Amino acid sequence: MSQAALRVERLTRAFGGLTAVNGVSFEVGAGGITGLIGPNGSGKTTAFNLITGALKPDDGQVYLGDQAISGWPQHRIAERGLARTFQISRIFGQLTVWDNMLVVARQRSDREARELATTLLQRVNLQDHRDHFGADLSYGQQKLLEFVRALMLEPTIVLLDEPFAGVNPTMRNTMLDLINGLHDEGKTIFLIDHAMSIIMTLCDRLLVMDMGELIAEGPPSEIQQDERVLDAYFGRGSASSTQIQGASLSLPDGAAPGSAAVGGDASAPSPRGRGLG
Repeated sequence: MSQAALRVERLTRAFGGLTAVNGVSFEVGAGGITGLIGPNGSGKTTAFNLITGALKPDDGQVYLGDQAISGWPQHRIAERGLARTFQISRIFGQLTVWDNMLVVARQRSDREARELATTLLQRVNLQDHRDHFGADLSYGQQKLLEFVRALMLEPTIVLLDEPFAGVNPTMRNTMLDLINGLHDEGKTIFLIDHAMSIIMTLCDRLLVMDMGELIAEGPPSEIQQDERVLDAYFGRGSASSTQIQGASLSLPDGAAPGSAAVGGDASAPSPRGRGLG
């Protein structure tokens, strides 16, 4: 693996009697595209919240490069070069697209901030919406705005929480172009998503969580055949798990892994924003 841009060691967080993340350790290689997958409630978003400082771990440590950052406030972690987006976008609905971009610009001149904002909005075809209020954008446009707003900080690593959930095919292609472009520029991408047809081709490496623990890691070709992963998604000892062994893990886009039925409407926003992820 390449040098780690991000490393977590024995990361643990409990909520009452529920251990949402249980002694998880992994690395995210610099300059790569790494995916974090797993059934609903497996601890993925909680792990993201621990990494970014939204939550403090009960135990364990997070390293950004060689720097230990656990316990740091979120703004300090962002200034160190780590940015993120959320399952449900957190743009400022009462501000214009343009003001959403400029409000996060730090330690740069007004001219530099405006030039960067213009370039980023052009990359995701939002330049013609710069005077629109954030609340008036479509769901997919709001996700794109949140993404490029995070890039105003010029991070070295970007964490994306379900960027493709509820996004139409045109917006997905724009999102993919941006992710691949950032990868070509040397940025490190770490993302959560359930759009398996995208994840399996986009990512060079996958991490899989289930019930708060890391159960598998490796290239997508190996993860697709991993019995532990198939059990996590389709049920331990179930007929469906037995039938699918040796086949590829390929869920329909918008499916909710771990639910009773594998299906769903890819046009609907993910309902998981209030869960432990």
